[in-house]
Amino acid sequence: MRKKILEMLRARQPEPVSGKELADKLAVSRTAVWKHIQTLKNQGYEIDSIPKRGYILRSVPDKLSPEEVEPRLETKWVGRHLLYKERIRSSNELAKACAQQQPDLPDGFTVVAEEQSSGHGRLTRGWFSPYGHGVWVSVVLKPPFLPQEAPKCTLLAAVAVIKAINKYKGVHAVIKWPNDVLLNGRKMVGILTEMSAEFGHINYVVIGTGINVNVPPEIIPEEIRPLAVSLQDAAEEPVRRVDVLADYLKNIEELYELVLAQGFKPVFDEWRKYTNTLGQAVKVMAPDETYTGTAVDIDEEGLLVVRRDDGTLTKVIAGDVSIRPAAAKDGAYA
Repeated sequence: MRKKILEMLRARQPEPVSGKELADKLAVSRTAVWKHIQTLKNQGYEIDSIPKRGYILRSVPDKLSPEEVEPRLETKWVGRHLLYKERIRSSNELAKACAQQQPDLPDGFTVVAEEQSSGHGRLTRGWFSPYGHGVWVSVVLKPPFLPQEAPKCTLLAAVAVIKAINKYKGVHAVIKWPNDVLLNGRKMVGILTEMSAEFGHINYVVIGTGINVNVPPEIIPEEIRPLAVSLQDAAEEPVRRVDVLADYLKNIEELYELVLAQGFKPVFDEWRKYTNTLGQAVKVMAPDETYTGTAVDIDEEGLLVVRRDDGTLTKVIAGDVSIRPAAAKDGAYA
């Protein structure tokens, strides 16, 4: 009911909608309309009541609730089943639990939260996810391809994110292999892809993404403050979290449908356009060794190909990769 009231108020902005019109169209009493309006006000919506004229929607809260997300979605199926939480441990944890408990969970099911208390990324690293300052979201996909293809979804998500954020004036983010999105050399986005599979079959893939949209530097923990950055730090225009989320979900859907039609090559071609890794001097910290060389390309599996200092080519399957900036002294990698 409140969703329908908001739709009617939005459609009429900046003109008022009378209580009688709302009541008649919704087939409820004017008292019921008034009670729903009060609930919306308590949720942060600024709604003026004009005597003898009706209600005017003045402003909406900066929240990622279905009432705010759904009107902005341009997708057919991704995000159309949205689970919204104010506070959770981890959007990936909740998305996986939903997928495990509901085998018929729809493709594109999405979990979004205002805050995560235990957000995490690759290599079990934590992800700072303060209330109301970022986009903390997980998307469940049920791809028809083989399990070994699933890690490629991480690169797909990186492209989807960077296309959503680089549209803002003043923002020129890049992708560090495989999925770190950096702005001015500091991390703005983290992506974690997790999978449930059986032999030759994927049950589901969960793509978790944390986007620092409006995280003020002063609230970031001191130990990671020099490494973190937010979209608003570079954008030369206002940034609404709900718009970032809607664009990201749209890009996920478009890229995923492209993969289903043509495979991952078009996504990898897009990834190459946005990366800062290829052609750079890198240090690779693999599980069993550490070595240096030059990143030359990604292969058909999305693995980073590195030409070692001795001239041999190695594909990075697991581990961490750091880049030596051109102006850095020998041995200094970021």
